[in-house]
Amino acid sequence: MIDAQKTIVVTGIGVVSPYGVGLSRLQAGMLAGQCCLEPASELYPGFQGTVAAVGPLPSVQDGHHYSRSDRLAMAAASDAVAEIAEACRDFHESGIVMASTVAGLTEIDPEIAHGPAAWYRHGGLSRAASYSVSRVSASVGEHLGIQGPACAVSVACASGALAIALAANMLLDEAAPMVLAGGSDALCPFTLSGFNSLQALDRDPCRPFDQDRKGLNLGEGAAVLVLETLAHATQRGARVLAVLRGWAMTNDASHPTAPQKDGIELAACIHRAMEMAECSIDEIGYVNAHGTGTHLNDIAETHAYERAFHGRSQPIPVSSTKSYFGHCLGAAGALEATITITSVRTGSLFPTLRLNNPIESSKIDWLHGEVRRQPLPVAMSVSAGFGGSNVALVFGSHSA
Repeated sequence: MIDAQKTIVVTGIGVVSPYGVGLSRLQAGMLAGQCCLEPASELYPGFQGTVAAVGPLPSVQDGHHYSRSDRLAMAAASDAVAEIAEACRDFHESGIVMASTVAGLTEIDPEIAHGPAAWYRHGGLSRAASYSVSRVSASVGEHLGIQGPACAVSVACASGALAIALAANMLLDEAAPMVLAGGSDALCPFTLSGFNSLQALDRDPCRPFDQDRKGLNLGEGAAVLVLETLAHATQRGARVLAVLRGWAMTNDASHPTAPQKDGIELAACIHRAMEMAECSIDEIGYVNAHGTGTHLNDIAETHAYERAFHGRSQPIPVSSTKSYFGHCLGAAGALEATITITSVRTGSLFPTLRLNNPIESSKIDWLHGEVRRQPLPVAMSVSAGFGGSNVALVFGSHSA
């Protein structure tokens, strides 16, 4: 029997992606197989996924500066609660857990290198207040008038998924009646130059899990999920979009950037999430992978899936949706959780674009070509980040 007090459900989703604002635009673009990657600036090689417009949001309000990462988060949060804020009496007591890796570093102009003191004297100092990762969650709270606990998460590329897992734990601890959780990151020279110096950027549109992969493409965006217990959602008559059946977090504890080659800890994370969800390896119908397109990540992830789903009756369907709009860093895990929920709700398994020569594995069904349509009661989203942070989220339909 389901314990409604301990069942975590998703009742709102807000998205800002290179497809535009709203989950419907993201879904339509991906179902059409539309790739949003376009050539990056002249300074940096490769392609990137860019959000065309954030919307009519202030960059400065009451003396507070909002970075582009802040405004992406504010737009996604507004989209997520559009049908909730006015109708829910305890909405303003909600919690906020927002992830970011770049945060307000988007506001650092390259001109600062020529004279930092002069740059700050001419209006740059007000921007410095937005540098902190915590500013993203604070900005969402200010924008929506939310006065519950506000937390920041920054564990590299697993941040957005970790924010969702931590938010679920907050609800089980009764720290807030509802929690807005997700991630937001904007493109900026700081990150582009960093990944370029690591030689991690593909000069062409990325090819995750392809044997000829050359690296990743960066993207930007934000996604915010509204989480609450099933009991709270039922009490207020909310529409349940999905159930967060299980989640887990582990750490490789091995290297500051490179993942474990054998994927042991990532496989352990996947196992723990399935155990919490009380589902077997055969019940997971699809994995939305981290799939960056780098050599080290993709092979380590392949090994992790082979370990985690060993003994499964059929190869596990896996794809990377970073091939559509790039790696959105701190927002990636939240965006991919959103896509996984979309897969469960629509029975759509999105293929990896440009996957022509997949890594050989008899245990993995690499999705490529057309969107696969099939009933999908349970699916998983997997994220991994620098420092060895791993997160696995298991989503199911409300009727599953």
